[in-house]
Amino acid sequence: MTTIHEIRSAINGLGLSGQPVCLHASLRSLGKVDGGARSVVDAFLSERCTLLVPAFSWRYVVSAPSDRRIERNGRDDAVRASAEQDATEGYSVSTAEIDSDMGAVAAAVVRSQDRLRGNHPLCSFAAVGALADPLITEQQPLDAMAPMRQLADANGFVLLAGVDLNSMTLLHWAEQLAGRSLFRRWALDANRHAVEVEAGGCSAGFGNLETTVGGLSKEAQVGRGLWRAFPAAEAARLASDAIRREPAITHCADTGCARCNDAMLGGPLL
Repeated sequence: MTTIHEIRSAINGLGLSGQPVCLHASLRSLGKVDGGARSVVDAFLSERCTLLVPAFSWRYVVSAPSDRRIERNGRDDAVRASAEQDATEGYSVSTAEIDSDMGAVAAAVVRSQDRLRGNHPLCSFAAVGALADPLITEQQPLDAMAPMRQLADANGFVLLAGVDLNSMTLLHWAEQLAGRSLFRRWALDANRHAVEVEAGGCSAGFGNLETTVGGLSKEAQVGRGLWRAFPAAEAARLASDAIRREPAITHCADTGCARCNDAMLGGPLL
């Protein structure tokens, strides 16, 4: 069984104590954890970290308005995030709704009483800890990656805990730094109005950036999983440079992927 002491030891050993950390985690990779996902969150807080997680909630997606069709937008007309019909309720920063594929640790952060959550119906981030406010408050529907920018400005880290680079949301910000526009989607806000929002594209090819950013990581074995910590600003800089040089580097294995193909061309024509 993995204990909170072992998790705290890994956080400290990776040089993350007292730092803002964007965590992408597979709880299963740790094996059985004493106290479950909540203990993982508590371990970071005990080490004085500010813990930032993606808290995406695609249940609020709606179809694009008939008069707002955008070219090179990764087939926005087909994006329904597996929803069978448009959302009927709106997103609020107070909601505990979070997609199941965000993982148990991210859900535990969202359920924390003192957490802050970004103002983005589909791609919000949530944070808990001393720096939660500056990390979260700039996120808006048309500034989805603001928490990644703030994380880099704060000399923070991205921690991949039992997951690979395809889970690193920071790389969507690197795409923006490289000159790409994020895709546009539509979702219901707290007033149940359909609002236009930014959203990342396909990330299934982000593992191709391993040779670019992999050397930055500090690593530790925790439970059954490998933890890799990356300095956010440097990882984003190197990745964006690589994307500028070779736009196809982020393309997934599906040559017909509309999101990857449109992203390579620079994203939507706004």
